[in-house]
Amino acid sequence: MKRPSTKNLPIEARLLPFRCPCRSFKDVKVGEEAMLELPGMQSAVLLGVVVASFWLVYKLSEAAVDPLRSVPGPTLARLSRVWYLSQVRRGNFEKKNIELHEQYGPIVRISPDHYSLADPAAIKQVYRINSNFEKSAWYEAWKHPAPEQWTTFADRNVKRHADTRRRLQGLYAMSSVSQYEKFVDQTTEVLLSRMDDLAGNAQTINMTFWLQYYAFDVIGNITFSTPFGFLEKGEDIDNILVALENNLLYSTLVGIFPEWHPRLFQWLQKLPGSGAGARVKLLRFVADTISIKWAEKAQVGDSHDFLDRLMEINAKEPEKVTEYHIFAMVIGNVFAGSDTTAVSLSAVVYNLIRNPNVMQKLRQQIVDIEPTGKITWKQSQSMPYLLAVIKEALRVHPATGLPLWRVTPRGGAQILDRFFPAGSVVGINTWTMHYNQDVFGPDAQTFRPERWLTADAETLKEMNASYMPFGLGTRTCLGRHISTLEMCKLVPRLVVAYDFALAKPKKEWNTSNFWFVRPTDFHVYVTKRKSER
Repeated sequence: MKRPSTKNLPIEARLLPFRCPCRSFKDVKVGEEAMLELPGMQSAVLLGVVVASFWLVYKLSEAAVDPLRSVPGPTLARLSRVWYLSQVRRGNFEKKNIELHEQYGPIVRISPDHYSLADPAAIKQVYRINSNFEKSAWYEAWKHPAPEQWTTFADRNVKRHADTRRRLQGLYAMSSVSQYEKFVDQTTEVLLSRMDDLAGNAQTINMTFWLQYYAFDVIGNITFSTPFGFLEKGEDIDNILVALENNLLYSTLVGIFPEWHPRLFQWLQKLPGSGAGARVKLLRFVADTISIKWAEKAQVGDSHDFLDRLMEINAKEPEKVTEYHIFAMVIGNVFAGSDTTAVSLSAVVYNLIRNPNVMQKLRQQIVDIEPTGKITWKQSQSMPYLLAVIKEALRVHPATGLPLWRVTPRGGAQILDRFFPAGSVVGINTWTMHYNQDVFGPDAQTFRPERWLTADAETLKEMNASYMPFGLGTRTCLGRHISTLEMCKLVPRLVVAYDFALAKPKKEWNTSNFWFVRPTDFHVYVTKRKSER
């Protein structure tokens, strides 16, 4: 089989030469004397004031004629996207977004042309299957600036995205999940072995790290039949997870000013500590891994792992699944498959620890079926309380924490009681919907799995319609079933095998929201329970 070439991958763009025009300022004076001595300083300051004044007048004039000027929101949000940038930069916008809607209502302006929505009625119109609302330019910062490069997550081309999903969604379908179960089982045993070594010690365990190591190794095993080795080594190999974090920070913030992305990326991609440099590192990591694994596979034969199946389709129908399709889909697995599942697993375990009655009830259901906790995927789908626990954990702590931005189509759109002109950017934050008391009741802030089991038919229908931890419509996460598989397999094993105690039981955990709402201090004491494994 021909080995795919990686020489044209979008990771070797030339870095423009940069020379700092700075000189030594060690002898420069400060204060009024310095102002007088530095030639042109006063003129520069005056020019800056004039430019700022003109900009402010222009923005105020623009706001005055805005057809949506009556939409409420923070005053500074009317003038520039800088206000939104400053809020996102704080790392807790999921909470801020909820507060904004509590203060201003179901439609809130958060920048001159961006509007956050928080009403179930808006979901069907903006995110329905046949919706013609395209993804906004914010997603541009999640891909290489070259126009011919795309991934399923960042692709704004509706037709191409639909075509890609049509070709490859079978690899992620519920019917395919059972074929990946053995890879999850293998990785689970490695994690439990490491947990056994750590359990009972006086020191706490950082569950965020270990669950991310697990999720990353699972996706490596599913994709290549080989885990990346994070669990085995117990560390961040080659700082790949740090690179993922830097990439999230870069894409989240630069996406607010997407016009900056091509220029910033061009300059920053050669700097290892930058978000753009992290993107290059991750792309090279994926490209090299594909090349190595492809070369190791002597034949396509029967499909086993994800890459095997892609290769099989490529061999039979190279026009249907090209080498670039293989690269793009594997990138999607690695980039999204680790972080989203790690956050979701953390949410499940954390909420179980904080709610011991739920933990005990779930544990009893598990041991009644299988004392060791080794539940099969098929068995898990017939365990209503397990599924309710997972569903409720992803409701109170969905992985993504920013609005899912979409652009109103040609001709505009009537959303709720407003007409939004074409080109307006609207979006719903999963957190605002999941904490909507009109849908989930006055106890929406409470972790209560029973709500999914005791609600009447109409209430359950409304809750399901507003439940969106994996997105909605044609943009629903392709890997959601794989993520659910991991949770359904690992959670029963952890619940049966260990007792957990939070290091800070009286304090809620801290999180950092740069697209993914990741816990930053999920430290626990772990004790091994008496069970057969």
